[in-house]
Amino acid sequence: MNDLTDLLSRLRDQRPVDWDQLPDFSLYMDQVLSYMDRQVIRFDGDDGLTAAMVNNYTKSGLAPRAEGKKYGREHLAYFTAICVLKRVMSTRDMDLLIREELQDRPVREGYDAFRRSLDKALNITAGELADRLGDQELDGAALADAAIHFSLLSYAAGVAGSRCVALLRERKEPASKGKKEKERA
Repeated sequence: MNDLTDLLSRLRDQRPVDWDQLPDFSLYMDQVLSYMDRQVIRFDGDDGLTAAMVNNYTKSGLAPRAEGKKYGREHLAYFTAICVLKRVMSTRDMDLLIREELQDRPVREGYDAFRRSLDKALNITAGELADRLGDQELDGAALADAAIHFSLLSYAAGVAGSRCVALLRERKEPASKGKKEKERA
């Protein structure tokens, strides 16, 4: 199997599991790290979740703290979202979005909404890649064209995502600024 066919297969098939398929028992740190490798598409060892990252995400409040030294379903849901989003946005933006998504609903519902959006994005990308591949391996020029195409899609989606985050932040900050001013008075 060539590399792009493998990529296509993973885009089509590799998804974070449903909430009900997340382990319903607690995991230790090394088990969490191993589990997360199956939740997201990765091709090299450099972009995986590490114990230091988990500690930083929990210290900053981006993910809930461990219960003792154990992590449950809720933690795995947070870490799945973080592992996907960290590739395309800052921790500050992830924090805003994760808090907003989970503010008025249970973690399960936020995780399910996240999975649906991710599923749609992966299916769109798989379709685009399948159209480019056809029945053949891409040569150098076609591979470069594909890389540019997907990079531009990423750029366009990133611009849209960044603008949505900025608008959300603008709507949140006036409310918090007004609250702080009232507290000072």
